[in-house]
Amino acid sequence: MDSRRAPLTPPCRTLPEYVRHWAETTPERRAFSFVDHPSPHSRGVHRTLTWRRLDVRVRAVAARLAEETEPGARVALLCPQGIEYVTGFLATLAAGLVAVPLYPPGLPGHADRLAGVLADATPTVVLTTSRARAEVRDFCDRDTVRVVAVDDVPDSAADTWRAVPVDDDATAYLQYTSGSTRAPAGVEITHGNVVANAGQALAAYGVDAHPVTCVGWLPLYHDMGLVLSVAAPVVRGLLSVLMDPIAFLHQPVRWLRLLAAHPRALSAAPNFAYDYCASTVTEQMKADLRLDGIAALINGSEPVRPGTVDRFHAAFGAQGLAPETHCPSYGLAEATVFVSAARPGEPLSRLALDRDALAAGKALPARPDDPRAVLLAGCGTPAGQRLRIADPATGAVLAEGEVGEIQVQGPNVGRGYWGRQAESRRVFTAGPDRWLRTGDLGTVLDGQLVVTGRLKDLIVVDGRNHYPQDIEATVQETHPAVRRDRLAAFAVPGTTAERVVVVAEHARTTSLAEIDVPALARAARGAVSTRHGLRLADVVLVPPGTVPRTSSGKVSRALTRTRYLEGAFAPAGQASEVAG
Repeated sequence: MDSRRAPLTPPCRTLPEYVRHWAETTPERRAFSFVDHPSPHSRGVHRTLTWRRLDVRVRAVAARLAEETEPGARVALLCPQGIEYVTGFLATLAAGLVAVPLYPPGLPGHADRLAGVLADATPTVVLTTSRARAEVRDFCDRDTVRVVAVDDVPDSAADTWRAVPVDDDATAYLQYTSGSTRAPAGVEITHGNVVANAGQALAAYGVDAHPVTCVGWLPLYHDMGLVLSVAAPVVRGLLSVLMDPIAFLHQPVRWLRLLAAHPRALSAAPNFAYDYCASTVTEQMKADLRLDGIAALINGSEPVRPGTVDRFHAAFGAQGLAPETHCPSYGLAEATVFVSAARPGEPLSRLALDRDALAAGKALPARPDDPRAVLLAGCGTPAGQRLRIADPATGAVLAEGEVGEIQVQGPNVGRGYWGRQAESRRVFTAGPDRWLRTGDLGTVLDGQLVVTGRLKDLIVVDGRNHYPQDIEATVQETHPAVRRDRLAAFAVPGTTAERVVVVAEHARTTSLAEIDVPALARAARGAVSTRHGLRLADVVLVPPGTVPRTSSGKVSRALTRTRYLEGAFAPAGQASEVAG
């Protein structure tokens, strides 16, 4: 039995309480499906847990964890994407332990981050799978950490489980930040935080009134992947269909097929994923796609570009995709994840703003066809929380149309950073009313949040502010050899003033021998000079996969800058000039 009509959602304090409720009221209803793609041409092999089976597995693993460590200890999840990840996470919460969502050591390019997070969180138990156990044991310190394979725990262990009373104000998990502007820090998310944020997201995307199927490929160690693919479905009793991020990257059409296969699908992806689908899914692949049943497509985790939305809908409009399904959103780990979103069914909010005024802290309209205009998308309004724009230096609240730091207040705001009291006080307690300082810049126009950039990424030259993502967007449009959304703009010290540098990957579809690197650099410099009144001191072209990225897939400008200053890049091509 798997009725499309979802049952009423009860008030529960924790995610495991919701699992237990659905297991008792809708035991045979599907809860989670993981779609594996064992071969390049596979259409997907499904592994599914009903709510009854999920409850059994959660209680069994929780019982095993209770034998291994004491309540309040940290448990690191180094599972591959899949059913075991979901089970291990929920079991950790049920056992009164603190989950640390991570990934197996084999994730390319992220071993150093993984080691750093493990050293910071100091878990006593690591959960993984029998398939990944050997590499996890080799990676971890065997003297201090016990490794448990989720799929090795028998169902019979559930018979010995005794429920642990859990306070909704207790820490449920540590959500480590992506590290795009600094070293990763573990945000303490309470049981109450995650339940509240799941409810806020469900309300914002209309899921509280109209049930959906959550379809996702975002990694479960990422805040949006965890909330949208695990927490929200558990709170509402919805089916969640998961796939591996690598399966998406190899063949993005797999994601679209899952969206087409499930009525009223709700899914999320960063901006680059929509461009990626539009450029790689062929007409032959589109032939059997019907996308008219999608409820909402969330676009978040990096600047939402209206041009990307247009390309995506131009590519798949013939498959029935409605433009109003696209929902630009804003969130961050410190607020569990969700803060603000455009609502499904509403047209995209397009904004053309004067670049010079924006750099001076004012959001003034410009003509969309003006080459010096900045084109942005509105990220809607918050749900179940408050939002304001404040002067980052003085804390004074700013009026609509003024650019400042985005600050958030609500039951979803985390307790603070694990082991970092001073930084927690600075970020999580702005003013007597405990506003969260997000470190993001934005404004409010016509009641909608408009995100303009990161405070720490801001490039300041001769007293003028420049947004790096704006410069990057200009550069990637100047030459087809520049790989989209795989470049970083940043400032480095000069003898008399800051120098601006762009490090960009070249596209995989072309070789270095085919690229006129000096011509590419001249085109980039000319476009940036014309549009931004800014001189690029250095344009470095590097091979695909060279520009550092965070664990959530965003380009890490901070790490790119560090590596540039260390001379770590072996450029595929370079065009520099000495600048003071």
